[in-house]
Amino acid sequence: MYRTFAVYFAVFGASYVGVELFRRWSLKREILDIPNERSSHVVPTPRGGGLIICAVSLLTFFIYSLLKGESLYWAYFTGATVVALISLIDDVKTLSPFLRILCHSLAAILAVWSLGGFEWILIPFYGIVHAGIFGDLLAFLWIVWLINAYNFMDGIDGIAATQSITAGTGWALTGLLWNIGDLSFYGGVLAVSTLGFLLLNWQPAKIFMGDVGSAFLGYTFAVLPLLAIKKSDNPSAGSVLPWIGLLLVWFFVFDSVFTFFKRLFRGAKVWQPHREHIYQKLVIAGFSHAKVTMIYGVASANLVFLWAFALKYSWSFEKTVLAAVAIETALLIILWQRFDNAVKHSKVG
Repeated sequence: MYRTFAVYFAVFGASYVGVELFRRWSLKREILDIPNERSSHVVPTPRGGGLIICAVSLLTFFIYSLLKGESLYWAYFTGATVVALISLIDDVKTLSPFLRILCHSLAAILAVWSLGGFEWILIPFYGIVHAGIFGDLLAFLWIVWLINAYNFMDGIDGIAATQSITAGTGWALTGLLWNIGDLSFYGGVLAVSTLGFLLLNWQPAKIFMGDVGSAFLGYTFAVLPLLAIKKSDNPSAGSVLPWIGLLLVWFFVFDSVFTFFKRLFRGAKVWQPHREHIYQKLVIAGFSHAKVTMIYGVASANLVFLWAFALKYSWSFEKTVLAAVAIETALLIILWQRFDNAVKHSKVG
């Protein structure tokens, strides 16, 4: 236990120092994110700090795997590297959406081929069903979607890093309670490495995560349920883990899906950049970046710790956790609707 915390402390320090050095290097070379009409910032700011999160996290977990003699994770390391590299290039020189999606798809295929998909899925209030080939397809779509959803949601100071901290903590607790040591360790690594970055990304941000960080985190949190299923000795865990993967990043997934279909039904060009996500609407309505990030962070943390208590004390997943998801989501929609309407009325007036 003490060794693990020592590693976490070292990861945190390496992340913070690495991000600060990267920030200074970017400023000297004027590698900056210049504000435009869709931006939520007004001052040119270095970006790409997520590269340090990616490098520190992958290197730590790679060394951990080598020391354990574990060869299961080669597909994850390869896929995460591909996603991070194509995103790093996109941060420097904008690439076509087709090329990015192609690389994301190849990384997703690699993960599903190596680890398998969601073979068994719990249908709430019904039971466990065998998904078969549909489970593989679902896992593929889940990975590709979360890579891009995480990128879409990285639009204000601190929000993507805060989500990573809560999700990483959730996976650490899940691994601890289900006795999946690798999962618990890596969840903690992701949480503390992102915390080191967040100290420089909190409003007003001194550096941005960039696609390299958001895409890496999206891929990682999408693949972790597959890794957990592969490592779990609990027969019933495999059917619940797809839901856990969704639960721990729920508000990112919900916001991206809700906004996508809202724009699709309105006839908007959904592939074009915009400022219509719920979190963006709240900022436009006058909320600070810090306040919106706290709303999403606290809501996500509530679900994480509720799930941990449900797991530890054998509470009903459907009756407790899913009920909390429904309530918190409804509150977020009400909040968005209230302030979005207020902004529209003020513009009309």
